Amino acid sequence: MTNNGEKTFFCSFLHRVMSSFTFTYQQVLHKLYYLCPEIIFFMKKLTIEEMNRISVTDFHKAKKLPLTIILDDIRSFYNIGSIFRTSDAFRVEKIIICGITACPPSVEIHKTALGAEDSVDWQYYENIFTAIDELRRNNYMIVAVEQVEGSTKLNNWNLNKNTKYALILGNEVKGVKQDVVNICDECLEIPQYGTKHSLNVSCTASIVIWEYFRKVIENGISL
Repeated sequence: MTNNGEKTFFCSFLHRVMSSFTFTYQQVLHKLYYLCPEIIFFMKKLTIEEMNRISVTDFHKAKKLPLTIILDDIRSFYNIGSIFRTSDAFRVEKIIICGITACPPSVEIHKTALGAEDSVDWQYYENIFTAIDELRRNNYMIVAVEQVEGSTKLNNWNLNKNTKYALILGNEVKGVKQDVVNICDECLEIPQYGTKHSLNVSCTASIVIWEYFRKVIENGISL
């Protein structure tokens, strides 16, 4: 089976056959895989080689998302590393590290970044306002990811495809500082429907980066 049509036919055929027997569809699949694994390869996990990931050198040369992530006073090394890893996955152009946020190299950051701290460009600023001023001079829209009055819900976020964005993620407990929120162009909020008031900052980063990536691709910008 080499195409989707053949795979669909095979699955449909199995369902029709199984309607006459007491075995479940999954039981038949497992048995077939045991007897002849090469015929059930449409659900086979990919190897690292089959994923065709680019090298760190090629990553630095590759086209990036017009997106910068600002990490302000992030206290957890593991959260920092996780954000580096997500930024690598979607080719974020840069991470700006501010305040008490730790910088690579770090054993703790590496545990969750898994080398993404070497591929994603980063820069440290002691003061986030200095970073924001520089980004503004380079025509970035400054966006805080925070729960505020009048925030834009992430699912309603409309991107300007000709605009570069810088997203600010704040401290795990206190979030983005109010005096930083005051000078942002926009605030994004992830709609939530449970009992908790917030998400882990690395989870928030993953959701927002993915949504930005998805919208950019929909706007016809390719990587």
